[in-house]
Amino acid sequence: MTLQQLAYFLALADVRSFTRAADRMGVAQPTLSRQLKALEDSLGAPLINRAQGRLTLTPAGEAILPLARRMLADADNARAAVAEVVGLRRGRVRVGATPSLCIGVLADAIPVFHDRYPDLSIELSESGSQLLVRGLERGELDVAVLVVPRQGLDPSLEVTPLLRERLSVASPRSEPPPSGRGTMSITELSRRALVMFRRGYDLREVTLRAYSDAGVEPRFAVEGGEMDAVLRLVETGTGVAVVPDLVFAGRPRLRRTTLTPPLYRTVALACRTDVTPTPAVQAFQDTLLGFLAEAETIGDLGTDVQVLHRAPTP
Repeated sequence: MTLQQLAYFLALADVRSFTRAADRMGVAQPTLSRQLKALEDSLGAPLINRAQGRLTLTPAGEAILPLARRMLADADNARAAVAEVVGLRRGRVRVGATPSLCIGVLADAIPVFHDRYPDLSIELSESGSQLLVRGLERGELDVAVLVVPRQGLDPSLEVTPLLRERLSVASPRSEPPPSGRGTMSITELSRRALVMFRRGYDLREVTLRAYSDAGVEPRFAVEGGEMDAVLRLVETGTGVAVVPDLVFAGRPRLRRTTLTPPLYRTVALACRTDVTPTPAVQAFQDTLLGFLAEAETIGDLGTDVQVLHRAPTP
């Protein structure tokens, strides 16, 4: 049984004539007759009475008529739903990002996406890069904006490097700068009380590795904070923190002091290699790449943030 056969049957049921039904469907009458016979054979019962030159439905035909209408209507709805998704009139994107990237990149990029695609929705998950990778592997996320660790990411993920971002020391602007030179070493930083992120944060791992490489130990004022809490604690003078340069935008109460030698991190867009992006996911990726390229051009990303991937040319 096929949808086409059901459509032929419905045409017969509506016009009660093989000739007119064939004209409605745009086929030859023998073709319509053969398809109806094949439908009857597959169902195991005649659907049409042809006695005395008058076409009527059999009890089996009467029984299947509303079901056939519903099946063809559902098929039309399915085609329309797919067309809406492909045409970006409906859909969702499950995006994961680290907290600092939610503050520094996505908070500005998502409004651009919604202006361009108002009928698409975004489900945003905020977490550390390790948990975001897990979300991708489990199929809980479509795409993630995360920090690439020193050892790289799993080869099952397709990784598009987005940014090379400098990490700097955040301190309260209400207090004297931590260094009169405008820059400081990790050894100098180790003499200051540190506000540290919770375990699982990429920034925590990068900072502690820098301390270890310098042969010094951190002195914690507070441990275990999320991004917003860490920045707020720094603003109130609890301590200093190593944070990405992008988070300084819009925070006049924070002072930025660079590190010497500099610390950098690579931000990337990741998705699974075995999953073809939906049109909505592809639209999000293209929008993000275009947003970053434009932000770099007009200087919104700062001088120590380098865009590593260009948006595709339309």
